[in-house]
Amino acid sequence: MDVKVILLSIGASFMLAILFGPLFIPLLRRLKFGQQIRTDGPQSHLKKSGTPTMGGVIIMLAVLLAFLKFSDKTSEFWVLLIASLGFGLVGFLDDYVKIVFKRSLGLTAMQKLIGQLLFSVIICILLHQMHHSTVVSIPGTSFELDFGWFYYVFVVIMLFGTTNAVNFTDGVDGLLAGTGAVAFAAFAILALHASEHESAIFSATMIGAMLGFLVFNAHPAKVFMGDTGSLGIGGGMAAVAILTKTEILLVIIGGVFVLEMLSVILQVGSFKLRGKRIFKMSPIHHHFELSGWSEWKVVTSFWIVGIVFAAIGLLLGR
Repeated sequence: MDVKVILLSIGASFMLAILFGPLFIPLLRRLKFGQQIRTDGPQSHLKKSGTPTMGGVIIMLAVLLAFLKFSDKTSEFWVLLIASLGFGLVGFLDDYVKIVFKRSLGLTAMQKLIGQLLFSVIICILLHQMHHSTVVSIPGTSFELDFGWFYYVFVVIMLFGTTNAVNFTDGVDGLLAGTGAVAFAAFAILALHASEHESAIFSATMIGAMLGFLVFNAHPAKVFMGDTGSLGIGGGMAAVAILTKTEILLVIIGGVFVLEMLSVILQVGSFKLRGKRIFKMSPIHHHFELSGWSEWKVVTSFWIVGIVFAAIGLLLGR
């Protein structure tokens, strides 16, 4: 595949995000779609209350338009689109309920589960119709295992796990946009080497859209992406890993997201079992904030860790 197309995809989605920002941010502000800040979180975050959220719409629209322009509309195209826009829609509804109906938890757990499961099943059906391989490889080895029908259960677990892990990472200005762009850059390279045209183009549009969004989301953020963006990014990332047959590598390339989710699991588990907390606050980026790190130091440190994880993933995936 021509690398020129990849660069054009990045550039197009970046410019679209840059253009959409000044259009959507004032609209979100007029609609009073402002973020509600946790009172038990870092005190420095309280001043962010009222900052427009649901900015993930900017990312999703930029990705959609650029992907429509440069993709070939194959079966892979629909898997990627449904994974990102479908989970993004669930996030959008969650954000909408939080803001409009003043319900801090948004959709109920059951409503969110049904929505995510619906799109996961559609993706599994498409993969089956495509005769997508059910073999899973262990990175850095020649070991392979055919999961058979269990592969589709594995796909659902991947989609749920990735979207939740990515969602936990979205808690500090620019953190998810930066680490997400790094992870998709690694997947774009892997997709190019695997001649997975649609996955490479999609990853490229995600890179551009998130970097464009970062212009407005870097500290101090003018807009937050909300669940609209984080769930859409997570769904798309899982879909790329599935289509490029780098399912296990996702854990390494998305190492930052895994650490964020593990910190929450360990925190909750420790408190329930021992009555004690491991971290000052979870997800773990808040622990560092409460330890005295500036928000910018937390973000740049996590970006660097994300780059290291992505580099390891690329080495193992060669």
